[in-house]
Amino acid sequence: MSASDPWLIVGLGNPGQRYARNRHNVGAHVIDDLATRHRVTLGSHKGGASAARIHVPGPGGIPAVLAVPTSFMNVSGPPVRDLASFYKIPAERIVVIHDELDIDFGRIRLKRGGGEGGHNGLRSITASLGTKDYYRVRVGIGRPPGRMDAADFVLRDFDRQEVPEIAVSVVEAGDAVELLVGEGLLAAQQRFHAPGPV
Repeated sequence: MSASDPWLIVGLGNPGQRYARNRHNVGAHVIDDLATRHRVTLGSHKGGASAARIHVPGPGGIPAVLAVPTSFMNVSGPPVRDLASFYKIPAERIVVIHDELDIDFGRIRLKRGGGEGGHNGLRSITASLGTKDYYRVRVGIGRPPGRMDAADFVLRDFDRQEVPEIAVSVVEAGDAVELLVGEGLLAAQQRFHAPGPV
């Protein structure tokens, strides 16, 4: 596999204005930010997604496809599988950006493989690809308050005071994706897993 082979970068969320500002849609927000910085507009793709081609900074520019499934979160897998098949991209060159309850609010964490942690979007992708061996860029959204059900919490909008901080995290997650694709997982982890200032 060469540096000229493309990557697939997928942001998870639910379609429609009703869900647009939900915590569960933070992955889709990262794709929107990446599209803006690369000056592209996502267009409809027959694989059940909105997609656009970009080149990530790196030796010669690294080709990649930005995508957001147009299906609901719990059936994200078939669009990801179809996009990967269409562009001939193996699982080890797929990056999925998603919300994560078990990471502190606003933090960015990266990994390859592993469990889905109860995330229905990841579960669907794993089932459709037949492997867990894809990259994940996880954006922390914090834990539900009190006894609120996690499923209800992820479908809530960010609180007004959280919006500025999550906006910064969205940009950082885009930076993490570009570093992962351009320089590898370890380089991205070393930058984004480092503890913040005290």
